[in-house]
Amino acid sequence: MDLVIVGVTLLIVVGLYFRNNPLGHSPKFMWHRFYNWFAMGMTYAFLYMARYNLSVSKNALGDMMSKQDFGYIFGIGTITYGLSFLLTGPMVDRMGGRKGMLIAAVGSSIANIMMGGVVFYFLNGGRDLDLTITMTALYSLNMFFQSYGAVSIIKVKAYWFHVRERGLFGAIFGTLISFGVYFAFDWGQAIADAMKLEPNKELSSFQQGLRTMFAVDVGTTDAYWFVFLIPAGILLVWALIDLLLLKDSPAHANFDDFDPHDASSDEEMVDLRITALLKRIFTNPILLTVALVDFTSGILRNGIMQWYFVYAKEVPQIGAEFFKENWGMLLCITGIIGGFTGGLMSDKLFQSRRGPPAAILCFTMAIFCSGMIYAIPDKPVMLGTCAVLITLSVIGVHSLMSGTAAADFGGRKATATASGIVDGCVYLGSGLQSISLGYLTSKSWTYWPLFLLPWAVLGTLLAMRIWHSLPEATKRYLKTVERVDVTEVRTARGKIKVTRSTKVTTEND
Repeated sequence: MDLVIVGVTLLIVVGLYFRNNPLGHSPKFMWHRFYNWFAMGMTYAFLYMARYNLSVSKNALGDMMSKQDFGYIFGIGTITYGLSFLLTGPMVDRMGGRKGMLIAAVGSSIANIMMGGVVFYFLNGGRDLDLTITMTALYSLNMFFQSYGAVSIIKVKAYWFHVRERGLFGAIFGTLISFGVYFAFDWGQAIADAMKLEPNKELSSFQQGLRTMFAVDVGTTDAYWFVFLIPAGILLVWALIDLLLLKDSPAHANFDDFDPHDASSDEEMVDLRITALLKRIFTNPILLTVALVDFTSGILRNGIMQWYFVYAKEVPQIGAEFFKENWGMLLCITGIIGGFTGGLMSDKLFQSRRGPPAAILCFTMAIFCSGMIYAIPDKPVMLGTCAVLITLSVIGVHSLMSGTAAADFGGRKATATASGIVDGCVYLGSGLQSISLGYLTSKSWTYWPLFLLPWAVLGTLLAMRIWHSLPEATKRYLKTVERVDVTEVRTARGKIKVTRSTKVTTEND
């Protein structure tokens, strides 16, 4: 049933993609762009599976990996991921997104194979191994390679999607993230259940097939190493598909390149040295604000996605078992809704400004964090509902900031560096929450939503600072092409208001 829902959802997303063509691209272009981003997007989704399988392994290993151990491994890994963008972002801007995505898929696959090997050794008697330190090192290596994928998908997007189409791409980006989360939690948990030496629940025919294929029945211990090995194999398959299909830009696919009217439209040349690219980002106040908004979203995103799964296993959710049992599917559906909500609000209601929908969604997160504080510990249905709705909002914010605003204001020529810095801040926030909540929840789960709420409020305030922000090239496009007059008026308090007037074309125009 879950696969049917995912398949139908994917068909709806594809349909929305083909219906949204504001620039009048040819059908041939639309189809080529479709399978270009589909191949790359599915690779990115399975990178997520190879990233969040750590959460599944933590629950499977039980006391062999404590909450503090898990928080440490994931926290150091995500901090490594965030800092890696200082190197991988500029490198992808120079080499292109195609090569970057191939490096991500192959490198992450190798790191997951190594983590699977460690779990195999540990569960087969190798208890002389320090599991926490070893997994921290390998998971950090995995996250280093994962950072190539995050910037590569945005780099390729920047050449294939106009600014007025990027809200839709932000929704697609959120959909891919949501599929990845579904693969990680639901497929990953299905793999873990199938790899138990003595399953404690009825298995599907697919799970039975896995047990037979990998001879689990004749083993001596639970074969949890396949939680890492199976995503590694899937990534290698998609890397081969990318090698055959993926193109960096329309020109590489025998189409004419077009001006997407982002920040690079006003520049003939961009200095691609690492120091110059980093200076370009760190001296841009709008991009710094975008990064800070995404820092808060990183705290909220993994503060919910990771820890609700752990909480629901540790604290029985009487009457609300549905949430844990379908966590991956719920995150998938709500993430897609959140991505499309933010993206379509941006393009259809706010002239491709990313600040307004981000502020609205951050404020929504603050409301539901307050609901979680009220719900713990004796209102499990309300708690699960609030957690799911926070993920809806946070994927919308992340899609807008990392997937869209970074490319708009960084420009297509420097978009990997810009999106890398922004996405890096997501995972610096994620690392902060992982280490913090690993400690706080070991004291009391009451601290969990109390820790998250201030960051949702801060995200709202930061997003409001870029409410009216647009790249100059986008403003000119809106004024001269879409006939929308965009003017800026500075008030006595120094704030900027934007007024718009739609001009009606007449026969004399």
